[in-house]
Amino acid sequence: MITDLDGLLHSKKHADSHLLDVIKRFAAVVSVPAARKGDYCAEKMNGWSPIAVEYHPLKAGSIDGTDEEPHDRAVSRAILSRYVPNKGVCGDPHLTLFVARLNLQTKEEKLKEVFSRYGDIRRIRLVRDLVTGFSKGYAFVEYKEQRSILKAHRDANKLVIDQHEIMVDFELERTLKGWIPRRFGGGFGGKKESGQLRFGGRDRPFRKPINLQNDSYSERYSERHGPPRERVREWRERGRDHEWNRDSRWQEERPRVGWQSAKDKEDSKDERSRDRERRDRERPRKEREREKSRDNHTRKQKEEDENK
Repeated sequence: MITDLDGLLHSKKHADSHLLDVIKRFAAVVSVPAARKGDYCAEKMNGWSPIAVEYHPLKAGSIDGTDEEPHDRAVSRAILSRYVPNKGVCGDPHLTLFVARLNLQTKEEKLKEVFSRYGDIRRIRLVRDLVTGFSKGYAFVEYKEQRSILKAHRDANKLVIDQHEIMVDFELERTLKGWIPRRFGGGFGGKKESGQLRFGGRDRPFRKPINLQNDSYSERYSERHGPPRERVREWRERGRDHEWNRDSRWQEERPRVGWQSAKDKEDSKDERSRDRERRDRERPRKEREREKSRDNHTRKQKEEDENK
């Protein structure tokens, strides 16, 4: 742990500007004492938002933006990286739309046909490999008006183009502070199989932290049901009443269900004996009927054989 941050920043040994920048990034977390970590996390959660307002690889690697240590090597690489946006990119970043998950066979003409529905397009740039010239599966669409890009951002997301469901978002490289691209371990989204998901974007927004969820749940619970102690007391009283009612019902139904008088037992015995006698009388008649049906069946078969 770094104990004297100011002395380390001004020492000649760590005079490199890149290293100073890295140390400053960790200063907020490292300088917090262990006893105040809960208060520190609570202060960070006051301005919680599902979409990242400022990019930080450590927060992007956490599902709720509260991690204090990197959980994979890519996050550490993104923290230590030094990325400068490409100054050669032309166009207004606030009017540029990022389109991802494209079919590799999709051309600029198809993109122009789809995105021109939302407004006048100034420029379309389909990113290709410098060596092979093949599409990399994402593009940038620049509009002429702000209402056009807002409409496309709202309606074109998850649109199917050439059998691929696309993802649409604003350009982040030049608009989001602290942006680190995917190739350096940053970015947003990702696949579960990779184990390097990034949260805070439109594809995978932050989930609400557990401490905030518990607070909101307790508030809603108290509004609906009142104080918890009163509810517990009410449940106990209700349970006792239910048990008492069940015992009383059982006492009332017991003489009718579980006990029979001597006369009832004698009547049931006579009824069973009458049923047994009736079955004995009907047994010879049923046997005669079965024999008769067998004789008829054999006679019919003989007649059929003679006719043949």
